[in-house]
Amino acid sequence: MVTTLAAHKPIYQGKVRDVYDFGEDKLLLITTDRVSAFDWVLPTEIPDKGKVLTQLSIWWFENLADLVPNHLLDEEVPSEVSGRAMVVKKLRMLPVEAVVRGFLTGSGLLDYQRNGSVSGHRLPGGLYDGDRLPEPIFTPATKAPKGEHDVTIDLDETARRIGEAQAKELADLSIAIYQRANEICKEVGFVVADTKFEFGTDPLTGSQLVLGDEVLTPDSSRYWSIAQTQTAGRPEPFDKQLVRDWLLSPDSGWDKNSNLAPPPLPTEVVEKTRERYLEVYRRLTGKDL
Repeated sequence: MVTTLAAHKPIYQGKVRDVYDFGEDKLLLITTDRVSAFDWVLPTEIPDKGKVLTQLSIWWFENLADLVPNHLLDEEVPSEVSGRAMVVKKLRMLPVEAVVRGFLTGSGLLDYQRNGSVSGHRLPGGLYDGDRLPEPIFTPATKAPKGEHDVTIDLDETARRIGEAQAKELADLSIAIYQRANEICKEVGFVVADTKFEFGTDPLTGSQLVLGDEVLTPDSSRYWSIAQTQTAGRPEPFDKQLVRDWLLSPDSGWDKNSNLAPPPLPTEVVEKTRERYLEVYRRLTGKDL
């Protein structure tokens, strides 16, 4: 029987997601249209963003199911949040984020410019923003408390936190998922430059890694046009980078190093971001939202 949202207890509000207790070791994950950047929740929402993230995550969970188990349960959600929510099993989440990079950009580029390496991976000299790496690399990060920044760590530090065997499994599985995703994306003209995965274990079934949270969305991944990766420079983004770029531009008038909250997004940035999210969804799934 489908229940109403009011019948369930809210237990956590994240930057983008609201989490409710759904009983019997289950959670209801609701993805809002809120958008975050630089550890701030912005005052402007992106229409349909929550539906894109939810439906695209469900699509990816299904297309990766032969490679990795996931937390998605086949249960109906309350009608008030239809399309933007999913029922999932509770997991014991790992205390690290699994990040895979196939191209040099973002925080990985900043690390490379400082010392020529990223998360313990020594890279060739002379690389620039948007360059393809010799091979995908695993660059895990800490899960910082709300309001603080995640910190990139290496595989040795990951092993100290979760154990050597599980750290190796996490790295191998994350890269395998990343490579599978790019095989699929190639068919529709996209490449995933980098992405973040969240894994946990099911307390009822043991130590097997289970894919949770969201997966391969334009919030957690950088989507680029394959054609543009053949040219110099960073390709135009089909993801949240559009928002980040505007906030960092002189047009925003905002300094990310200040303690002031970011300003509202202009209409053109909201509309362009929404359309890019929808374009990723349409091209991958072959359906309209």
